[in-house]
Amino acid sequence: MNVTDATPNAIGRALRDFQAWVRDSGHRIREFARHPVTEFQRNAEQFGYPANIVALIDIVLFAVAGLAVFQRYHQGYWPSLLPIVALLLSYSTGPLYAFFGLVPKPLLIAGLTMSSEAVFLSQPVPTDSAPFVLIAAAGEIAALAPMIASIPLALAMVAELMFFSSIGHLDIGMPIWFFAVTCGWMTGQMLNYQRRYLYQERDYQEIRATQAADEERRRIAREVHDVIAHSLSITLLHVTAARHALQTDRDVDDAVEALTDAERLGRQAMADIRRTVGLLDQRPASQTPEPGLEDVPDLVADFVRAGMPVEYSLDGDPSNISAGVGLALYRISQESLANIAKHAPGAAARLRIMLCSRDIKVEVVNTLPTGAAVRPGRGMGISGMRQRISLLGGTLTAGPVGDGWRVYAQIPMSSQLACMAVSAEDSLRGALQSMARKLHDRPNPMVAKEIQESARDIAAG
Repeated sequence: MNVTDATPNAIGRALRDFQAWVRDSGHRIREFARHPVTEFQRNAEQFGYPANIVALIDIVLFAVAGLAVFQRYHQGYWPSLLPIVALLLSYSTGPLYAFFGLVPKPLLIAGLTMSSEAVFLSQPVPTDSAPFVLIAAAGEIAALAPMIASIPLALAMVAELMFFSSIGHLDIGMPIWFFAVTCGWMTGQMLNYQRRYLYQERDYQEIRATQAADEERRRIAREVHDVIAHSLSITLLHVTAARHALQTDRDVDDAVEALTDAERLGRQAMADIRRTVGLLDQRPASQTPEPGLEDVPDLVADFVRAGMPVEYSLDGDPSNISAGVGLALYRISQESLANIAKHAPGAAARLRIMLCSRDIKVEVVNTLPTGAAVRPGRGMGISGMRQRISLLGGTLTAGPVGDGWRVYAQIPMSSQLACMAVSAEDSLRGALQSMARKLHDRPNPMVAKEIQESARDIAAG
């Protein structure tokens, strides 16, 4: 390496950096002259405190140093310039951040104020106010620096006061000044704690805001997925029915009816998607209510009109169901039927909702067409349903059962008797129907007939 070539380059870079700093400083000073309040607030906020707190500390420091200057000139030190030099040293950090936006380091503040104190106390006066400069500086340092740095600097200030007290330049006892410096340090330390807690709370608020935004995005994604999956599944069923009607029977009326239903569902899906996506906008979204339990029959009717055989039953009183639970029941029914239309076309489905006093149960069972493979989906349908149920404190299971597929959800409520009655009725009806089928081929047809009538009475009741 050629040292003779490197030295001029280093000097040139240093000169360019200095020129850039001068230009930037000039720009800052001109901006401060145009907008002093705004620029002071912007520069003072670099300390991490409100601008009024920083201004208050500066005013206190300047007032104490000014009073010390007045005391010395009042005691006959005029025309000495040492008090003015001490005042400039104690307040020299003000222009650094006010004009140039440079936050002074705690060590620099301590060095300047201790030098200012030494100049002040070199000209002692009775009932001197100069030690209050160190008290204010100790508080300022404690408010900016961690405890491991502020304590040694505060002790150094106390040691300086002890030295001048020992040579007779302070007429007030040293314990008082020690206590005063300690109080100043504690005041700054409390401000430092408040600042750190404020930063911590801001971080927590950002985390909570991020979590809320993520949860809202997941909720909107579930809504859009449910709307699209439902609308596309039924639309495809209608289109398939129209194509089948045209290819086989040449029945234009049935094809037109199927295409009309597909168009209606498509427009409804577009409206639902616009409303859901409108939640992402800052403008007020549409006030159309979310679907609920009372909309499940219309949902089932859409699938039935599209060609899917669906058996639907609702047990219990729906008057006590909240809007949130009703929306969850609707979305689970919607997603389950849409999955049947997508993964098991031609299958028959049975949807049952049991509203009990203790819990709410939803069961969707479908057969599997011949040759259909049972494989878990890789989409977000089942996971979205499980998230909906978990938010309500319930559970959801989905998987193969017998020769079909079953989705079962349970949401807790409050007493168990009604649900036990519904489950017992379901079990009894199934048992009677099974017995009727077995006895139908036996020699006593009267018994089979009575059992069949009993099963029909239970189903109707």
